[in-house]
Amino acid sequence: MDLFRGLRLAFAAAAFFGLASAAKGEEQARPRGVVELFTSQGCNSCPKADAYLGELARSGDVVALAYHVDYWDYLGWRDTMATADNTGRQSEYARALGERSVYTPQAVVNGRVHMNGASRGKVEKALGSLKDAGKGLTVDLSLSEGVESVIIEAGAAPGTARKANLLLVFFDPVTPVEIKRGENAGKTVTYWNAVSGIQSVGMWSGQEIRVEIPASELKKRGAAGCAVLLQSLDEDGNPGAIIGAAILDTPQG
Repeated sequence: MDLFRGLRLAFAAAAFFGLASAAKGEEQARPRGVVELFTSQGCNSCPKADAYLGELARSGDVVALAYHVDYWDYLGWRDTMATADNTGRQSEYARALGERSVYTPQAVVNGRVHMNGASRGKVEKALGSLKDAGKGLTVDLSLSEGVESVIIEAGAAPGTARKANLLLVFFDPVTPVEIKRGENAGKTVTYWNAVSGIQSVGMWSGQEIRVEIPASELKKRGAAGCAVLLQSLDEDGNPGAIIGAAILDTPQG
């Protein structure tokens, strides 16, 4: 266990300082896009996608989030990071995208399209083609940590104003897990940006806004990092297009 703890601290520090270097200067460039991976420790086709998501997370120009789902737990290994809310978010995406079923590893890019999360070419193509088509991240969004609060600032809409939901997504930046049973028994897999909770913190209506969240909220959640997504909702409240995103890592001490 001491080895895993050391690995986790080392990876978290590397991720933090890498992102901090990229963020130097008065303004931080918009990410290329958002990749949300639905994965499971009990899925034998997921480690390849998990490794790729780790690369995206370390790149610093993609908001990469891993949602561990619980519907593969019956195969013999209970995913240590799965939550019912993560499974619920994937089901909501399925309804929004007109799909009848869910699967792992599934990557959803910018809330608009989905594909196998291990298909690097398809994910990269989606990031590029969505941006070229004006369906990338079009609204400036920043997430910063003050003395007593976490500050979210969203810019104005570049075109016609539309409403979107501001979501705080809490995650653990890096976690090595030794899997002892199930389809991945005997493997130690390092998971990046595993989501532990999502919280709506307000609505955006196309105008500049600034929202402050008590820093104690992160401590209460026990999260080492968080991201903010500016995401539209469909008529049924299902997640839609993501038009802004930013990420903040807080290294564990």
